[in-house]
Amino acid sequence: MPKFFKLNTAATIPWLGFGTGTALYKKDAADFVKLAIDNGVTHLDGAQIYDNEESLGRGIANSGKPRSELFVTTKLYLPALEPGETIVESLKKSLSKLKLDYVDLFLVHDPTPARKKGNLAEVWEGMEETYRLGLSKAIGVSNFQVKDLNTVLENAKIVPAVNQIELHPYVWKAAKPIVEFSQVKGIAIQSYGGQTPVARVPDGPLSPVLKQISERLTQTRGKSVTPGQVLSKWLLQKDVIVITTTSKVSRLQEYLDTENVPDLTSEEIHAIEEAGEKLHKRIFMQHAFDE
Repeated sequence: MPKFFKLNTAATIPWLGFGTGTALYKKDAADFVKLAIDNGVTHLDGAQIYDNEESLGRGIANSGKPRSELFVTTKLYLPALEPGETIVESLKKSLSKLKLDYVDLFLVHDPTPARKKGNLAEVWEGMEETYRLGLSKAIGVSNFQVKDLNTVLENAKIVPAVNQIELHPYVWKAAKPIVEFSQVKGIAIQSYGGQTPVARVPDGPLSPVLKQISERLTQTRGKSVTPGQVLSKWLLQKDVIVITTTSKVSRLQEYLDTENVPDLTSEEIHAIEEAGEKLHKRIFMQHAFDE
């Protein structure tokens, strides 16, 4: 299993990203970011709306890791744009907070405000300008449906590099058309919330399936494989980049170890998706998916 995926810009992106949203939303993330970097995670996922870009930047600085060895993402929050403020100016503010000259990836966080205004194409033009100026090495989107991607692609000079969406078996049926459309267009899928079936729905229809598969893999490997690793492995075998977060070193190491876990069989993948279809459970951004 690759440690990196290749984006349509030819840049490489580590398969595992440390997210500074959810548990770290509006909190000082510096120590957690440094902890992640110290334990081998070099892909860091931030956002303007998380309101902690300064501490993400501080964690990066405190780690002492060379900038060239890190992959840093932030996301544009459209409602925070001041009257007359350009997307370039918004990103420059983020870069000032991060204390960085550029981000490796800049995403439109939520299409909904632009969808309502009917200016999604213009927003994408602003994103393209950040790329042309070298402020972002790649640009992409987050929480975009197929209809949003089509709106962007109609006039785009640069195809989005990434579409970051909530992705786990309990949304797979709804997400599958988005995943397949994106990947056909050369847009990499990033997942967040991938541990939902373990962390938020521990007694759901997937639980016995994940338990059975983790037991089989543990026996095959001769080393413990957790249900959480089974979920991450399922994502990796879908060619999906994984964004997750934790405050525990042991969990970070567990996530990183996922690439050493043997592959799931096609029967196991089918069993996961079949069980996932029994419950639709979207935790985040329901409005962006018309739910």
